[in-house]
Amino acid sequence: MGKKGDKNIKDKGQNSAHHIEEDGDRTPEPHVCTGHFQTDFTELCRRNNMAVIPPVVPRAHRPPSPGPPEAQSKNEKGKGKEDKNKQPEPDPESVLEPVEPTPKSYTTKSKFEYFKPTVQVEQDHPDKQDTVTEVIVKGWKIDEAMMTVFKQCFVSMEKLHTINFWNCGLTGETLSLLASFLPQCLNTRNLILDGNPVKEENFHLLINTEEIPVQNLSLRHCSITDLGAENLGKALGTTQTANTKLLTLNLNGNRIGDTGGQALAKGLRMNRTLLSLSLAQNSIGDVGIRSLADVLSKFPLTHEEVVQRRKLISEQGAPDRKSPPPSRRGDNRPGSVRSSSHLGKDAKRDKTPKGKHTKGKEEKDDKKGKKEVPKKATLVAEATKTATKAKDKKGKDKKGAQQVEAEPENMELMNPLMEPVENIKNELWIPGNRTLINLNLRGNKMTEKGLADLLMALQYQTTLVAFNKGAGTGLMRIAVDRNEFPVDCAACQKLVELMIPKDPFYVAPSSSPENESQADEDPPKKDAAADKKKK
Repeated sequence: MGKKGDKNIKDKGQNSAHHIEEDGDRTPEPHVCTGHFQTDFTELCRRNNMAVIPPVVPRAHRPPSPGPPEAQSKNEKGKGKEDKNKQPEPDPESVLEPVEPTPKSYTTKSKFEYFKPTVQVEQDHPDKQDTVTEVIVKGWKIDEAMMTVFKQCFVSMEKLHTINFWNCGLTGETLSLLASFLPQCLNTRNLILDGNPVKEENFHLLINTEEIPVQNLSLRHCSITDLGAENLGKALGTTQTANTKLLTLNLNGNRIGDTGGQALAKGLRMNRTLLSLSLAQNSIGDVGIRSLADVLSKFPLTHEEVVQRRKLISEQGAPDRKSPPPSRRGDNRPGSVRSSSHLGKDAKRDKTPKGKHTKGKEEKDDKKGKKEVPKKATLVAEATKTATKAKDKKGKDKKGAQQVEAEPENMELMNPLMEPVENIKNELWIPGNRTLINLNLRGNKMTEKGLADLLMALQYQTTLVAFNKGAGTGLMRIAVDRNEFPVDCAACQKLVELMIPKDPFYVAPSSSPENESQADEDPPKKDAAADKKKK
């Protein structure tokens, strides 16, 4: 009996061990992200067998500054008077000086702990993990495995609007992986990749499609050359397509020269969405500045652009063309064979006098021809009129509000090629870009020649905007200091005088009340002195 029991126990033990081995061989189920960034990030890193899992910590903020000392002293004095009536004053010797609390602006940590990799986050509510709005990674390398983890986490985060990867050693592969899942991050508006020089320079993948919702892109100090600038210019706009999501582009501190400046200017020809372009601390000379100036004033259309313009005009001039209905008679009938009834009708028509019917028809045809041409030439003017009507109706009823909300959609459909043209020496010229309002050219290689071209372009843009206010505001801020021209030159002074009134942050110097009172009092004194002389 004992031997049979031992055998049963051994068999059970072998079976249980076999089941454990089978469970260990099974692959774990994939982790489903729930939107809780800290939990999802830690679990995914653990499943990928990462040696070091960076902790997720809230981003440190500077503590609020204390109030002015005068207000604190007044409050203390007021409290002291109230306390005197309630309690007797204690002896000064018995009162101990209050111990100052430790400052909250810093915390002491062990050696090198500050430099350990962490993932900093901003949250709307610190107690809720699903309210992360910003993810900041600074100073440690993000490889493909870590970027894959971020991909799985970011897609499930509904409130994420800012991604900041500063000096993270990105490569062409990790950058393309980031661009592949950005369309799934529907609320991501800000993308900061400063300090990431990429050998492939494929930054254009971040704005190459309309599905990517990024509106503000910062690529400072990424060692972008003319090759990368050329790709970015094509992503901004071509004859066929143009980016309609990006609002600001920061390319400070790169290696962009004249060729890159020309490529970016070419991208601005058909782009009517970008509001701010920063090219400070680059190597753009007079050639690149001249291209930017031409885009801001007016420029001739190329052959490819003229062909595209004709296609757009033909599509708008004859929408939904319908083929004539098939005749009831046989198709095999030759076209030259006509019945006697048709011949008789034609003969009767020929006998009618020319002065009665032909004049009316010709006048109608002329009127039709005259109506069709202004529709093509004044397309932008009609769009601006409808926009102003929608603005006037705003606040009166809900229909007016809906029209105002739908206005940007109509403006997005407007193509620069459909603007009114001017024929100069057998070339079609169109007005330049008046959507860009901020241009930073500080610290480049611009001389007085390039500055003169820029000044002439802005003067033309100012007059154009004054006569056609519905087409855009034009440049409102421009920075050209730290270039290769003296600050006190005539062109620079004229440029400053031209741009100061346009700056939205500029405040005109107001006259002091003392000067106004003196100005009001001076004229009576002169009149009194004149009266004395007359007497």
